[in-house]
Amino acid sequence: MKGQFNSLHLYLLLGMVWIIGCKNNKNMNTPSSTNQTSVTKIGQYGFTPDSQAVDLYQLTNTNGMEINVITYGGIITSWKVKDKNNVLQNVVLGFDSLSQYIRTNPYFGAIIGRYGNRIAQGKFTLEGKTYQLATNDGQNHLHGGIKGFDKVIWTANISQTDTTSSLVLTYLSKDMEEGYPGNLNIKVIYTITSDDMLEISYEATTDKTTIVNLTQHTYFNLSGDFNQTIMDHELSILADQYLPVNTTLIPTKVQQDVKDSPFDFTQSKAIGKDIEMTDEQLKNGLGYDHCWVLRDQGKYRLVSTAFHPSSGRLLEVFSDEPGIQFYSGNFLDGTLPMSGGTGTYAKRTGFCLETQHFPDAPNQPSFPSVTLKVGDVYKSHTAFKFSIK
Repeated sequence: MKGQFNSLHLYLLLGMVWIIGCKNNKNMNTPSSTNQTSVTKIGQYGFTPDSQAVDLYQLTNTNGMEINVITYGGIITSWKVKDKNNVLQNVVLGFDSLSQYIRTNPYFGAIIGRYGNRIAQGKFTLEGKTYQLATNDGQNHLHGGIKGFDKVIWTANISQTDTTSSLVLTYLSKDMEEGYPGNLNIKVIYTITSDDMLEISYEATTDKTTIVNLTQHTYFNLSGDFNQTIMDHELSILADQYLPVNTTLIPTKVQQDVKDSPFDFTQSKAIGKDIEMTDEQLKNGLGYDHCWVLRDQGKYRLVSTAFHPSSGRLLEVFSDEPGIQFYSGNFLDGTLPMSGGTGTYAKRTGFCLETQHFPDAPNQPSFPSVTLKVGDVYKSHTAFKFSIK
């Protein structure tokens, strides 16, 4: 009897050790139950004309927020959030296939670089040397050139902790790619939170003095119905000045007060309230396509809000950047197909809030510097948070 008891005891003990070991192994390979977010690789989204595979990832949380990202351009192809009636809808403009993003794409949902926005005549000088970039926007350089970061394949990895889930995108922009000096190593991290926020962190290092200005170019329509314009969206921008532009949308050297102008969004107002005014600046941009000089420079803070009264969706934008480019979708012209095949994107069916340094900063010494030197690290942080109001 004594020997049988010892054998039974041994078997029970070994069983307990096996169960504990399995539990510990599971904890090492899966997020903690406290993590209410996840990132999943869905599979291949398609292939580029030169046979490069493009993958699709999905970021989700337990509230139902769902963000799809592809490795081509780091593009956010859809972003589903709930309205005041608990209805989940996509609130960003995009396409249904990779071929559409490659063929004709006004930077829908993409990572923008090496330099977001415009550089006059595509020229800038660094350390006594003048560089000539592509002039892909009339006489100016726009959003990184012919093949900016919106058109490259990013390497993707998933990072998860006990409380967060992130998609980590990396890319090496080689020396003189699109005319920019220096081998630039870039990391962009999309992190979804349990309280319906997408945090975007940018980092970059170089082996030669260069310029960097990264941003994200998602077009929002908070109604979830892309047959509607964004004119009824109520927008605030926490800025007392903006940058007037010439007819080619290059900023002049003088910052202008927003007070008593159509550019005053210090108090929330409908996007369409003043957009049709006979204002010279609105004529130059065909609407709003300007950079605002944000308050509290150098701090990470709330910089803008957008609210859609009918759906109750509220979008808050936080950033440590000095400026924000508000673009009211003026060049959408009804020729691009909507996602879901329900029609085409008409003028002003989406808006962008692009946190960034100022346009043409390399040629305007009074603007915050966009120069990155060897040994320094470029860092920028922006977040988009959804809620119901």
